[in-house]
Amino acid sequence: MRMNRTIKALGLALVLTTAAGGLALAQPTEVRIGVALEPPALDPTAGAAEAIDIVVYQNIFEGLTRVDQNGAVQPGLAESWTISEDSLTYTFKLHDGVTFHDGSTFDAEDVKFTFDRILAEDSVSAHKEFYEPIESVTVIDPLTIELKLSRVVGNFLFDLGRGDAVIVAPESADNNANEPIGTGPFAFLQWDKGSRVVLEAYGPYWGEPVSLTKATYVFIGDTATMINALLAGDIDGTNNFGQEALEVFEANPQFQVLVGTTEGETILSTNNTKPPFDNIKVRQAMAHALDRQAIIDGATYGYGVPIGSHFAPHNPYYVDLTGTYPHDVDAAKALLAEAGLPDGFSVTLKMPPLAYARLSGQIIASQFAEVGIKLELINVEWAQWLEDVYANKDYDLTIVSHVEPFDIGNYANPDYYFGYDNPEFQALIETLNGTTDDAKRKELAVQAQTILANDAVNGYLFELAQTGVWNAKLTGMWQNSPIEGLVLRDIKWVE
Repeated sequence: MRMNRTIKALGLALVLTTAAGGLALAQPTEVRIGVALEPPALDPTAGAAEAIDIVVYQNIFEGLTRVDQNGAVQPGLAESWTISEDSLTYTFKLHDGVTFHDGSTFDAEDVKFTFDRILAEDSVSAHKEFYEPIESVTVIDPLTIELKLSRVVGNFLFDLGRGDAVIVAPESADNNANEPIGTGPFAFLQWDKGSRVVLEAYGPYWGEPVSLTKATYVFIGDTATMINALLAGDIDGTNNFGQEALEVFEANPQFQVLVGTTEGETILSTNNTKPPFDNIKVRQAMAHALDRQAIIDGATYGYGVPIGSHFAPHNPYYVDLTGTYPHDVDAAKALLAEAGLPDGFSVTLKMPPLAYARLSGQIIASQFAEVGIKLELINVEWAQWLEDVYANKDYDLTIVSHVEPFDIGNYANPDYYFGYDNPEFQALIETLNGTTDDAKRKELAVQAQTILANDAVNGYLFELAQTGVWNAKLTGMWQNSPIEGLVLRDIKWVE
């Protein structure tokens, strides 16, 4: 191991290796991970920011089910379940011997509390809509819980594995934003605001023991600083590194570069309720003005995958709609003229502090200028973006990656920050959500994607790649990101 890391982590501790007949440096058991964004809070049941789940999902908090690195649903706090013939009643058998990090016992009452809290009128859930079909939550006994649905939900077990549905206790739920207490393999230790969050392995964890004793998330928003921290050994890796600088590490034997997929549809989000975006011809003109490949080359250094609707290309339901509005400056100008805007118009583009967003914004501003659309580029911090854009819908255009899996259903909510209100699409999503037959679900998903593409609801740019850079002696990191999170349970140091 590198001597400087051993000094920092182990204080020159040496262990006698009798098998080798001599002294050897002890194996590290701590990891320091660089992440681009600091979470606004640490309660995934009360916030939509991916930065929350990066720290806490499957680490501090767990759900009845969990999503693995292949996107498949696995047992979580529920060891098994049965589903009624009409697919409306789910009965879960819970693991015995589970405790929260404060030592309190986990049982079916905690599950009931969690879902009653999600469904309450004053719910703070960022995605209450996933769980609104739950009609009743009944405690059968301390280790058995029944969830009855008002309608069939084809994706219900997956939805239970999201960060939005992790199980919390009534004694600690109100404080989870700053002092999270869950049932996971890691317990919260400290949060130095603006600097880091530290987790430590939870000794009485009910599941498979983890190799790491401590994990520190270090907040580093600048690519150059992240490079220096990696090269200096101040951090041991990052799950999603700036693609513009990957070559620094690709040929360095001290590091490994993991390139995988995410659920991150990167879009030019459009406020459909505001003129001139409430005119479909304007949105179509914008779609024709976009040169996706130039954006991918400039903002992701070729790692992005072009998309034509709000759907991940690796999903089996995906349909390629990138040709719906091909890059065509003349067509864009003609549509603007038809919309009564032959000289174009001026609007703002708010960009969160993410390299792909700000690079994409600069490129799009240049492309839009060719057709007469003038963009004022406004850089905002993440907390401001969440408040102004996501919550208050105070924006014209913005750029962001939507990393939640199968989140096309957001377009069925007219109150979502896109402001898209299409009854036909809403009915289609309702049918899709109530369908369990896979072939029929695919047919409906293709129809949904096609409607969004034809309506040019947003500018569909690319699917964000996950490009992690890690110490070569670490293993167990997820290469792909099928759900928001940076799961620690399998990470360990190897010789």
